[in-house]
Amino acid sequence: MEIPFLEIGIPQQKHYDPFTFPSVLSPKLSSPSLALFTDSIRANQPYLRSLLHKTGAILFRGFPVVSASDFNDVVEAFGFEELPYVGGAAPRTNVVGRVFTANESPPDQKIPFHHEMAQVPEFPSKLFFFCEVEPGSGGETPLVLSHIVYERMKERYPDFVQRLEEHGLMYIRVLGEDDDPSSPIGRGWKSTFLTKDKSVAEERAAKLGMKLEWTENGVKTIMGPIPAIKYDDSRQRKIWFNSMVAAYTGWKDARNDPEKAVTFGDGKPLPANIIYDCLKILEEECIAIPWQKGDVILIDNWAVLHARRPFNPPRQVLASLCK
Repeated sequence: MEIPFLEIGIPQQKHYDPFTFPSVLSPKLSSPSLALFTDSIRANQPYLRSLLHKTGAILFRGFPVVSASDFNDVVEAFGFEELPYVGGAAPRTNVVGRVFTANESPPDQKIPFHHEMAQVPEFPSKLFFFCEVEPGSGGETPLVLSHIVYERMKERYPDFVQRLEEHGLMYIRVLGEDDDPSSPIGRGWKSTFLTKDKSVAEERAAKLGMKLEWTENGVKTIMGPIPAIKYDDSRQRKIWFNSMVAAYTGWKDARNDPEKAVTFGDGKPLPANIIYDCLKILEEECIAIPWQKGDVILIDNWAVLHARRPFNPPRQVLASLCK
């Protein structure tokens, strides 16, 4: 059977031997219907999963995905199981079905590179983003291959990387009671743990391996030690699987000091110069494709870190997380 997708090239892609990152697919037919697109996804699972495994991310461009409901149909067509958003930091709102808003923090704020929910033990293996309203300007979602970051950090800072592999990381975050949309990590404890009951929150935190320390107007969460480097069995390589740079440079709001938000797993502070050098490596290795209305990106969370650049409104990017 002929594959109904066309692999195309765009200027922002990076070329690695033997693949291009990310893959970009467009329709072979000039004006396919949404039903044809979702049917094609269902009928070509082996091809799409193999391509995702090879390249780490696929951008679907030029398909008739207009609304959140259309996007939900696309996500459903892949057949991945949904992952409930328990333990994540970003303020999000459920839009329809399995579709949520992406991080709702203010447009002038940059969201640093991270693997989705790398700071908790249960994280999505796949994530989707969809551009419902393209940005006035900026607002890209940069992507970077995690194993490339690991290799560069290992080459430049072998002792630091060895300490990470031995001790892992500890993440500390103070949550208010309710969501604070002015903060990129402003999710309150009620929506973080999907409950208004403190004892239920404690049970759900314990399942994540997270300790809670209640304060007068919120709670301090302590997560870890948790690995900072993981081994990707399916690709047989080590990956830079953490939110270290995101926490150290971006977990800042009225309650949180980013330099205290992440430490080595033994509680010792991280060296600032190495964190900021890692940020430079992430920026050097990333690709940032300007969003176009209707774009859908499927990301393998085991292979790729993502970020968000500041933007001028409007911009509406939706997300969906999968087990």
